[in-house]
Amino acid sequence: MKQNPRRNLAAQGGVTAALLMGLACGGEGEIEQPTPLYGAVPIDYPIQLWDQDMEGQTMLRVRVSDTGTVDSVEVVGSSGYEAFDSAAVAGARDLRFSPARRDGERIEVWATVPVRFSKRPRPDTARVLPATDA
Repeated sequence: MKQNPRRNLAAQGGVTAALLMGLACGGEGEIEQPTPLYGAVPIDYPIQLWDQDMEGQTMLRVRVSDTGTVDSVEVVGSSGYEAFDSAAVAGARDLRFSPARRDGERIEVWATVPVRFSKRPRPDTARVLPATDA
């Protein structure tokens, strides 16, 4: 039975996204960066690339509003595959964050988000089992 790549991607290591940095939209003062609210990433692995065992990474620049929604998305680093880039942009619009703050006030910021499309689990999520005596 063929596995559906659109299900349980986080468990498979399929698509990962991590907030790298936030840039405030004006003003001074220390900024409390936005943080993603969900562990699962709402980005679909394009089925045609899944079937071809293709992998890649798209770098996005997203504007996180003062309510934690994404209201703008730009590709700043292409994966080299239009399908990956398009899926990353479409899915990034559904990302949700706790808003960034400056001096206790919610603000909008730009953040860089890498989206990695991979069929292999990430090394930091791999389980290590203890050795047993045979």
